[in-house]
Amino acid sequence: MRTGVRLALDVGSVRIGVARSDATGMLAVPLDAIRAGDVAVAAVVGLVREWDALEVYVGLPLHMDGREGAASERARTWARALSTRQSRSLIDSASAVMVLQSVLEAESGTGKVPGDLVLGDDGA
Repeated sequence: MRTGVRLALDVGSVRIGVARSDATGMLAVPLDAIRAGDVAVAAVVGLVREWDALEVYVGLPLHMDGREGAASERARTWARALSTRQSRSLIDSASAVMVLQSVLEAESGTGKVPGDLVLGDDGA
C-alpha cells in the first residue's frame, strides 16, 4: 500500500469540508472547512502543498437511488477546476472525513485505489 497524506473534499455551495489522512493512510481527521467561492481552489492547492498530499478526493453526492444530480455535476466541475489549477501551479469537514475514511478503508481492504480519475479540461 502506498504511503502519504491524502485530502478529501465535500464540496457544498457555501462551504467545502476538508479532511486529511495520516501519512500511513489509515486514519482520516478533519481540517477547517473552506468558504466556497473564487478563492477556494487556491486554498485547496495551498493545502496540497502544505501537507504534501499524494491525492485529493472529491466526494460525489448521489441521490438515494444512485443517480447523479445537480450537486454531483457541481462536484465534478469543481474537481476538474482543481485538477487544472494544480497542474498549472505544481501540482461540512465531517462529511469530508467520512469520504476519506471510506476511501482509505476500501483501498486497505482491496489494495486498489477506489473512485474515478477526474481530469481537467486540459487533460491534466
